[in-house]
Amino acid sequence: MPRYESGPSFVGIKFCQECNNMLYPKEDKENKVLLYACRNCDYKQIADNNCVYVNKITHEIDELARIVPEVIHDPTLPRTKEHPCPRCGHKEAVFFQGQSRRAEDDMRLYYVCTDSKCTHKWTE
Repeated sequence: MPRYESGPSFVGIKFCQECNNMLYPKEDKENKVLLYACRNCDYKQIADNNCVYVNKITHEIDELARIVPEVIHDPTLPRTKEHPCPRCGHKEAVFFQGQSRRAEDDMRLYYVCTDSKCTHKWTE
C-alpha cells in the first residue's frame, strides 16, 4: 500500500538549554547540516530531523451537499417507505448508493425526502 504522507506529522518548538529562548533553524553550509540556533546566546544543536515545518491541508467534502434535490424526480431511482424523513416525518424517500472519496469509508446509502417542500438529505 503506497504511503502518501512521508516525514513527521508534527514538528515541535525547540528551546535553548542555556537561556530557554526559542531555537531557530539554521544551515551550517560548511558541514552541510541543519542546526537549531539560539538568537540570544551562542547555543546550537544539530537537528535530529531535516523537517522544520509541516503544513497539513485537509479538505472535508460534505457528500450530502453535493446531492441535488431534483433527484426526487428521477424515475430510475428506487423508493422506500421504510426510512421516514428525520426532519419532516414524510414516509417516502428515494435512495441510492454512493462511494465516499476516502478509501477507508465503505459504500453508503443516501436518502432524499420526496416531499417537494422538504427534500432533506441524509445517510445512515
